[in-house]
Amino acid sequence: MNFKFLTYELDTRGVATLTLNRPDTHNALNAGLIHELQKACAAIEQDNHVRVVILTGAGASFCAGGDLRWMQSNISKPRDQRIQETGELAMMLAMLNGLSKPLIARVQGPAYGGGVGMISVCDIAIGVNTATFGLTEVKLGLTPATISPYVVKRIGEPNARRNFFNSRIFKADEAQQMGLLTLAVEADELDLTLEQEIKLILKCAPGAIASTKKLIAYVDSHTSAENKAYTAGNLADAWETEEGQAGINAFLSKEKAPWV
Repeated sequence: MNFKFLTYELDTRGVATLTLNRPDTHNALNAGLIHELQKACAAIEQDNHVRVVILTGAGASFCAGGDLRWMQSNISKPRDQRIQETGELAMMLAMLNGLSKPLIARVQGPAYGGGVGMISVCDIAIGVNTATFGLTEVKLGLTPATISPYVVKRIGEPNARRNFFNSRIFKADEAQQMGLLTLAVEADELDLTLEQEIKLILKCAPGAIASTKKLIAYVDSHTSAENKAYTAGNLADAWETEEGQAGINAFLSKEKAPWV
């Protein structure tokens, strides 16, 4: 896949890397980058060779949020066109959040506003301990509307209330305490730590991972009675899959599963 604002790489193991490639703007999100991320997500979802997706940024920053020049260009547009523009951003976030493959944020630098939203749609987020973060929309007279479903779920309502309202900048250790980052590590340990996570995922069945991602989303949004029925069916169906049978047989025969 060839892009203008994004780079895409896929290694022989099935590890795909999406790199936000607007380093001159600290990888701020504009219409072009948003559209390319949508295209990349659609292609990744259809590619059975992809087993893990890494999301990172080029240059010093992970993502500075929305491009203010892009936002400024939308001010004079009719309301329906402004809603369409924000809808594209919402669609991009939903596509990243809904990927059936594990999505890992490689946070090599600061993330603000929409950049925090980008981290929040990832399953795992590993960042350098020198990175800084902030939800800075209200300081600009805006709201964190499009990212809010993901950020609130990620860091919890109390943390969202505080940080949405004051636009303060916080450090990586606090981001980890909130749950925004899974791990905060030294810069020279970032890729090694990332690789450890990747190796663990590659030992697991890709179909089972995809089913489990759906499972998490379902049980988080349904009643106990609905979850009881859904989870019973989910496991019963897993027993019937080729992966389920192959995994159990490999364990009992002390052999490697076919996806390892």
